[in-house]
Amino acid sequence: MIQKKVCMLGAFATGKTSLVSRFVHSIFSEKYLTTVGVKIDRKPMELGDRKLLLIVWDLHGEDEFQKVRMSYLRGSSGYILVADGTRQATLDKACLLQQEAEQALGHVPFVLALNKSDLVEEWEVSPEAVQALTRQGWQVIQTSAKTDMGVHTAFQTLAEKMMEVA
Repeated sequence: MIQKKVCMLGAFATGKTSLVSRFVHSIFSEKYLTTVGVKIDRKPMELGDRKLLLIVWDLHGEDEFQKVRMSYLRGSSGYILVADGTRQATLDKACLLQQEAEQALGHVPFVLALNKSDLVEEWEVSPEAVQALTRQGWQVIQTSAKTDMGVHTAFQTLAEKMMEVA
């Protein structure tokens, strides 16, 4: 079985932990739990005839008081940037984190999970902003940890990209 380390990156309260819980354990909770440091989960996957074990590092959210320890990224085969569609500032933070991650890791696969699609009527992130990222080559996937929309797709897409590189 091939093992791949994946990091979850994004501002605080974007839904990183909820996406991981939904993907790994098929559960969602309305309770907000702050991640302290890092939480590690494992999820076996099958990609065609290949077996893969994703080791998902859920890093604490970054805000003005806490910076993501880039040492957590060491050894990552890819990462998922998470932004909250209802808060434009989290997309701006995701763009900054992508640059930092690229400096730390080089060019490894990543996807942007634009989360909270169940609240799309409250979104601040414009379709034009998403299109601009797509034109830059970003893979943007709308997700909702609450409804399970796009969650598996985000992890599956990243896993496939990582296996292409392997």
